[in-house]
Amino acid sequence: MARTESTMLALGTPAPDFQLPDVVTGQTISLSTFAGKKAILVMFICRHCPYVKHVEKELARLGQDYKDSDLGIVAISANDAAAYPDDAPDSLKAMATELGFTFPLCYDESQETAKAYTAACTPDFFLFDGDRKLVYRGQLDDSRPRNDVPVTGKDLRQAIDTVLSGGTPSEDQKPSLGCNIKWKPGNEPAYYG
Repeated sequence: MARTESTMLALGTPAPDFQLPDVVTGQTISLSTFAGKKAILVMFICRHCPYVKHVEKELARLGQDYKDSDLGIVAISANDAAAYPDDAPDSLKAMATELGFTFPLCYDESQETAKAYTAACTPDFFLFDGDRKLVYRGQLDDSRPRNDVPVTGKDLRQAIDTVLSGGTPSEDQKPSLGCNIKWKPGNEPAYYG
C-alpha cells in the first residue's frame, strides 16, 4: 500500500465524460445521467483500501444527506480486480448494498476514466459545478486511519454546500490521501510514481 496524495487537477478543468456500468443495477452511468443537477461529485473509491474503509460510513451518509438535493454523486472503482479481488464488481456490489449507497458505484475496468480524472488514490474526490467545471478536489476531511480525528466530511461538505448555494469554494484545498489506485501492469499513467 503506497500512501498517495491527490494530483490536485487544475480548478476549472471540465469534467471528463465517461460511460461505466453501475455494479448494482448494470445501468450505464455517464455525466448525462446527472443532467439538470447543480453539481456533480465524482469519487474514486474501492473496497479493500484501509483509507476508504475508514470513511465508508461517511460516504454512505453523504449519499443519504444529499440524495434529494441538486447534487449528483457517482463512485468509481478502477483498481485491478485480477490482483485485488475485493475490488471486483461482485464485491463492490456487496459493498454498495451493505453500506446502503444511494448513488451508483461503477467499475472502470479499462482504467481510462481514472486516468481522464488524474485520479491517484482511494478515496479521491472531484466536485464539479453546474457548468461541469472543477471547483473542488481534495480531502473529505482531516481524518485518517489511526490519527484520532473524527470523520465528519467537513471539507467536502463545505465545498458541496457552497456550490449548491451558488458560491465558489475556497481555492485553499488540501489533497486527499489514500492508497494508490492499483493500476494494471503496464497501464500506469505518466503522473503515477
